[in-house]
Amino acid sequence: MLFVNVYFRAKVLKTYKRLVQNRVEFGASHLFNRKKMEEEVLPKYPHMRQDILDFSNHMQYSIKMASVLIVLITLFGAVLMYFR
Repeated sequence: MLFVNVYFRAKVLKTYKRLVQNRVEFGASHLFNRKKMEEEVLPKYPHMRQDILDFSNHMQYSIKMASVLIVLITLFGAVLMYFR
């Protein structure tokens, strides 16, 4: 969990800060739907294309990592309870 926190702070927040400074706006539906992002958001902000895509990729990766960690923690807890 510590690694996820450090990754989130280092990568995602740095990119998010640049997007906020340039007033780039998009919703969560754009974040998880690349086609929608390319059709609606990227044409509005062509100069921020790479930052938008980086932010989207970092968010998706951090959510996947957190999900895997939660599953692993749950499995280890179940194993410890079973073999108690």
